Amino acid sequence: MGTFNLEIVTPTRILEAGDVSYVRCPGTDGSFGVMASHRDAVISLGVGEIKVTQGGKDIFFATSGGFAEITSEKVQLLVETVESAKDIDTSRAEASISRAKGRMTSKEDVDDTRAEAALQRAVNRLKVSKR
Repeated sequence: MGTFNLEIVTPTRILEAGDVSYVRCPGTDGSFGVMASHRDAVISLGVGEIKVTQGGKDIFFATSGGFAEITSEKVQLLVETVESAKDIDTSRAEASISRAKGRMTSKEDVDDTRAEAALQRAVNRLKVSKR
């Protein structure tokens, strides 16, 4: 099976994953996978799990969305945030879930859309941390 170069770019850093054989991303219209020789594309990413297969091993990341740019030279994931499963602080993720749920049930004037998005991100981080 062929490989391709993967680069994950956030506003604050660039993660050079190197040559990988597969990447699965959370598209806004559902998950999609990329292998070597994939057709060029730009695809919108949602909150979810990124799975990278490198050297026969799977590596998991949590992301809060962005875009995937796929070319014949490489795949570039331009994301708002990315955290590897091993780096996620589970107690912080659990606290974020509690805070988001608290905001959603409070009687105060709360932006429901923002509270729901915060809950979705925290739940995703917790899920990916267990990979």
